[in-house]
Amino acid sequence: MLSSSDKDRRDVRHFSEPLVSVVIPAFNAFRYIERTLRSAGRQTYRNLEIIVINDGSTDDTAKVVEQVALEDSRIRLLSTPNRGVAAARNTGIQEAAGWFVAFLDADDLWHQTKIEKQVNALKCLSPQWAAVYVLHYIINSHDEILRSCRPDVARGYIFARHLTFKYVGNGSALLVRRDVALEIGGFDSSYAAAGIGGCEDLDFELRLAARYHIEVVPERLVGYRQYPGNMSSNHLQMGRGALEVVRRSLAANAPLPKYATKSATNATQKYAFWEFRQARNTYLSLVTIWSILRSEPSFVVRLALEKCLRLRQLCLRLVTATANGRDPPQLNGSKFDQQIVPSSVEHPDETAQFRRHLMRLTEVDAELSSILEPLANGFAPAAINHKPRLRSRTLESDI
Repeated sequence: MLSSSDKDRRDVRHFSEPLVSVVIPAFNAFRYIERTLRSAGRQTYRNLEIIVINDGSTDDTAKVVEQVALEDSRIRLLSTPNRGVAAARNTGIQEAAGWFVAFLDADDLWHQTKIEKQVNALKCLSPQWAAVYVLHYIINSHDEILRSCRPDVARGYIFARHLTFKYVGNGSALLVRRDVALEIGGFDSSYAAAGIGGCEDLDFELRLAARYHIEVVPERLVGYRQYPGNMSSNHLQMGRGALEVVRRSLAANAPLPKYATKSATNATQKYAFWEFRQARNTYLSLVTIWSILRSEPSFVVRLALEKCLRLRQLCLRLVTATANGRDPPQLNGSKFDQQIVPSSVEHPDETAQFRRHLMRLTEVDAELSSILEPLANGFAPAAINHKPRLRSRTLESDI
């Protein structure tokens, strides 16, 4: 049974711009929820409703939300039993009155121009463009910027590339048309039920990317918080979840060329390997690195060389610190707040091999898109199967 901190439905204001529904799932988010709400409330795009789904919290999350809502009538609190982040987001989508839905995790932050830039990017495009994402910074518990995300971006039909490069990066970066979010079935709560929750946003993005075009605002407008105890810090669960998401996505969509399938599998196995390493799970680390070794032995060789180099650098730093009689210096990051001036990301350094790899995946996306376009317009030629097998012009050894 849902309960509301105010009335069941806020009156939608009369704005010339479309309403955006901000959906914030919150479970025991007392520590960060006020900062998150204020970052949503200070958006330069004003026509918002902010829906907080209190997912069975046992701390003071609901009380903090109610206090902030006294200052901002756009905030609405809904309380449910604890069912996980996917179910909470789905509740928010169902309750949303907006044309667009933007997702914000209860410990993350937005730059004040995020929603304005996303709406401006998407509203002038055709309905075949269903969503728009932005880039992010990694921040700590004090809102300090630790590092930047890798500035890889792609736009248009990006399904094959997204399987490998996972451009969106986190659950707070995406704005989507509400009708499309409902059409693709929302978020899949079966991952949490299986004990591998945490990558539901990737699953949602891949189902979206398989059917629609996606736009990008290439600026870092999200502060994605990492700290011990949050969902992304459960490395074992994240690694297993990512492998399962990609497995399901490959099984559910049109058979891809071996090159694209192998690329997606290899990239996800590498991510899972690092997660298992951080979880100190020796068995899964060895199983995963063995799979990588069989498909890409050069990665394992580079891994061993880099490990030797890191050990050497660590020894040098320890020797220097001991000689100087003081601890190594600590870096103090700037804050992710309203004073940050967003700028377009730099173009990443790319090797010739990487460019060839990206070009081949782009060709796969172009072919998939050419098949999808007639279906999106309600026309299915007899020669086109709804699950076409793409021709492969590459060899497995080319990766």
